[in-house]
Amino acid sequence: MGVDDDRLAELNPKTRTCVVIGGRGFIGRSLVLSLLKLGKWFVRIADSAHSIHLDPYEHDSLLSHAIASGRACYHHIDVRDKSLVFKVAVEGSSVAFYLDYADLHADNFHLCYTIIVQGAKNIINACRECKLRKLIYNSTADVVFDGSHDIVNGDELLPYPGKFDNVLSDLKAQAEALILLANNIDGLLTCAIRPCNVFGPGDTNLVPFFVTLAQSGWTKFIIGNGESISDFTYVENVSHALICVEAALDFRTASIAGKAFFISNLHPTKFWDFLLLILEGLGYQRPLIKLPARMVWHILSFIKWAHRKWGFLECSHNLFHYAQLASRSRTFNCSAAQKHIGYSPLVSNEEGVSLTIQSFSHLAQDIFYSRYCDRVEPSKVEKLLGGGKVADILLWRDEKKSFACFLALVLLFNWFFLSGRTFADSAAKLLLLLTFALFGYSVLPTKVFGFDVKRLPISCFEIHEGILKDSITAVARLWNRGFYCVRSLANGHDWELFFKVVASVYFLKLISIQSLMMAMGIALAFAFTAFFVYEQYESEVDGVSKLLHSGVKEVVKLLKSLPHSAASIICKKNNYPRQYKKSTPAQAQHWK
Repeated sequence: MGVDDDRLAELNPKTRTCVVIGGRGFIGRSLVLSLLKLGKWFVRIADSAHSIHLDPYEHDSLLSHAIASGRACYHHIDVRDKSLVFKVAVEGSSVAFYLDYADLHADNFHLCYTIIVQGAKNIINACRECKLRKLIYNSTADVVFDGSHDIVNGDELLPYPGKFDNVLSDLKAQAEALILLANNIDGLLTCAIRPCNVFGPGDTNLVPFFVTLAQSGWTKFIIGNGESISDFTYVENVSHALICVEAALDFRTASIAGKAFFISNLHPTKFWDFLLLILEGLGYQRPLIKLPARMVWHILSFIKWAHRKWGFLECSHNLFHYAQLASRSRTFNCSAAQKHIGYSPLVSNEEGVSLTIQSFSHLAQDIFYSRYCDRVEPSKVEKLLGGGKVADILLWRDEKKSFACFLALVLLFNWFFLSGRTFADSAAKLLLLLTFALFGYSVLPTKVFGFDVKRLPISCFEIHEGILKDSITAVARLWNRGFYCVRSLANGHDWELFFKVVASVYFLKLISIQSLMMAMGIALAFAFTAFFVYEQYESEVDGVSKLLHSGVKEVVKLLKSLPHSAASIICKKNNYPRQYKKSTPAQAQHWK
């Protein structure tokens, strides 16, 4: 797909040709659009796909019109291949923007090496052979991050780490070094930018990764103390920086060529605050529970070891990488980019977050509907409590009524359990107090200090026939349920019921051993708080429960899959002393 470059040059002598290697990637798409908006570039889009496939939103876009008019064309290339197809994409261009593949997985080291490092070598050689004048590489700020130390206001004097925890960062550092070292060889000028935490519409890494974690419940946890600060870069600002480098190489060659520059939105933000804006904007719950970073790292290391050893408990390298980013501070000084290439962000942090949330609206989840809107269906806990007056009181539907009931129960608890009297004595005195109160209330005049005194109707002391029938019916149902439970236990088939009964009886035993007063106090506080809290954070509690359940299942699976040698060692440790004591001398020698 394309047009004759010479014919285009005749139509517009000021138009120059550039090639965007990786032009269908996340940053590549933004760069292509930015170049086309300038109106002075013929853009060659080079990528690994055999042909270009426009997304639905691109069918009537600047890109589709540029392809139709001949201002843009597509070339299939493989950076690992040195064939003439690769030269076709580079030959005749005045500048090459190289954006390597962002969707690589570190599990396949050979593939990553051949694409990132060997691909950089092939691109350098092709640019030199084709007498290309400029090669601009989109690197990453990760090339100076070792994964274990904070970077605060880091500048271009930071060296490459001696050891990387992330394979992709190591390989990209090698590719960047190769491209910068190729500067001024055969007339080729090279430069690199190092954006930090790139995000925006079309993001395939940062935002989708954390949304996936949010959907599985993992973003309930904050890794570390939550105070780590990071720089972030909106994707359009990255494209702007690449174009600034291309323009500056013509006028400030000595101060730019062969160097790398850090790029960001110039607005350092707490990592978890940034993540909070994205997740809450998409309707997910904010992180609440803080976990020590060292503990998380040990758990992830164990999962990685178990996967390598036995082939399960798979953990992606992205999880390791983002756990490092979330627990460490990484801020960079972009004054060199501002001074030498004239960079300043076009889109602010707030605007970038807003545009990103809009672009990922298809991943949004409205979990707050049940919290802030009228409930169409009763919640789980409301169904558990029967959905009547008791449920309304314990779930604080009417705060005044719930508080009055809670206060009355607290007073009764204090009267019966904290007064130091016997139960019979407390009950008798309470009845006596109620008698005096009712009698005194009945002899009051109709007006006291100008206030009307309402008389208590006789009906308030009567029990409605329907309420009495419902109470008797409830008692009968409870009795029948208990009888059914006993009969099921007698049959000996329902093991789940058996364990439930055993657990309940054991719990009652623990209560009977401990102080009844303490048990009643805990039950009172639990009834008026636990149900309400669970209803407000139902999805969060269920998510944590699922995580704990899946964790227990994985541990059981791990124990079952232990090799026979490990199981035999455990058995010997448990059984050897007892059998040794009871064995004959010959058997003891055998055990030894």
